[in-house]
Order: sequence, then structure tokens, then C-alpha cells
Amino acid sequence: MIAFLGMGLLGGNFVRALRSRGEEVRVWNRTRAKADELTAVGAVVAASPADAVRGATRVHIVVSDDAAVDDVLAQAALEKGATVVDHTTTTPTGTAARAARFAASGITYLHAPVFMGPKNALESTGIMLASGDRATFDRLSPELSKMTGTLSYVGPKPERAAGLKLLGNLFLVSMIGGLVDMFALAKAMNIPPAEALGLFDLFNPGASLPGRAKSLLRAEFSKPSWELTMARKDARLMMEEASRGEVPLVLIPALAAVMDRFIAEGHGQEDWTVIGKEALTP
Repeated sequence: MIAFLGMGLLGGNFVRALRSRGEEVRVWNRTRAKADELTAVGAVVAASPADAVRGATRVHIVVSDDAAVDDVLAQAALEKGATVVDHTTTTPTGTAARAARFAASGITYLHAPVFMGPKNALESTGIMLASGDRATFDRLSPELSKMTGTLSYVGPKPERAAGLKLLGNLFLVSMIGGLVDMFALAKAMNIPPAEALGLFDLFNPGASLPGRAKSLLRAEFSKPSWELTMARKDARLMMEEASRGEVPLVLIPALAAVMDRFIAEGHGQEDWTVIGKEALTP
């Protein structure tokens, strides 16, 4: 029997997928109504985390953050020999501390965050990362592989998957922030959103990303393809047009402030990616 704690958008669909494969699943959720929905697919609803995990071969949890994971697992009163697979997006610091506590208590803990939406969880697609003890991963991977399209072991440090998950989510947030600014500027310039989006039919910025990332890692700032002063000029033009249209931008003003600092420090004639220099300095 598998215990699953947390019946949000991911947890509920993970359980539906498990049940479609014939797995016996006992579920718990802080708001009981969400757990009760899973009775339609044959899941058994537990009254508490402790009731849910009792007798389980492994315990899965996907809740909101470190505090929620710690609180729910404390309520579960896990016994020595229990196995926990945590799919929650958490901090590396919290994950490392949790792994150390469980190891000292004889509880097996594997952090396995995911790049998935609800549809991925239901269809067992998407990406699942995992880090921690390799033997534990090898033992659990046959079952975890059934839950995802790609299962990737990213190293023995328990907190490594948590760090990589945050990096991925940071990029997603930044990407959407860029799109928000793009549509805001389009609005200020009276360009319909669909027409603005059509730019990507001609111009694919993603194609240059690998090359720019490698140049950034090599700190190749002295041979600019786009000087920082010119990138800052373009940021000024964007903000001026947005201001005329009385439409606020989200990311560009913050980036412009960083550009100003680097220009003041004498980096204006270097490639604009020099603004990432400090992040790459050990």
C-alpha cells in the first residue's frame, strides 16, 4: 500500500495515475474534501497523516513548502524503516536538514521534485529529479519511473535536486515576466497581443540561449555582440514608450538599474552579459 500526503493539483493526479495502474493508495489532505474526491477512483481516505502512513510500503508527499513538509511528516509520526519520497518544491537548506534528521532516525528519505503540471502527473509525463543516497534511488527508481516521462538522478547530496528545481522555476518565472513586459510594451505601442506573439514566428530568442550561456560561463565580455551601453539605450526606449502608453513594465526597470551600476563601474563597452559577472564569481 502506498500513502500519499497532499491532494493538490499534482498530488491528486499522481494518485489517479497510481490507481489506474492498480496500486492500493491511502490518501490524506489538510482540506478533507480534496481527498474525498479520490474515492471515486478507489483511493482510501485517511483521517490523519499518521493513519495514512500506517503500514505503507512508501510514503509520497507533495505540499506547499518546507514548513508544510515538516509539519505534515511530524504528524505522520513515521517509524524507523519508513520510506518517504518528497516531491515538494523546497529549499536546499530545508531539504538537507530534513534528510539529516531522518537519516538519524532510521527513516529513508529521497527528495524527488518535478517539472510537471497536473496533466503530466495524470499522464506520467514530464520530468522528475532525484538526489540523495544512490542505493535508495536505485531501489525506488523502478516505481518512480512509472510516475514520470523522465527520471533523472542528479547526485548524492540530498539537497541537489531542490536546488536544481529552484533554478528551473526561477527561469520559468523570469521567462513569463519577460512575456508580461513584452505584452505590456505591445499594449503601449498599440500592437495587438497576437501580433506581438507572431514575432516568434520570425525571431527565435531560444536559439541563441545555449551560445549566450556558454559565453557567459567563459566570461567573454571583451568581445561584445551587443554593448552594454546599447542594451541600456534600448531599455530606455522600452521604458519611455511604456510610460507614454501609461503601462508599467515589470522586469526591465530592475535590469536597467543593474545596467546603470555596471556602466558606472566602467563596463559600458563590454558585452551586456557582463551584468552576470558577479553571479559567476566564486
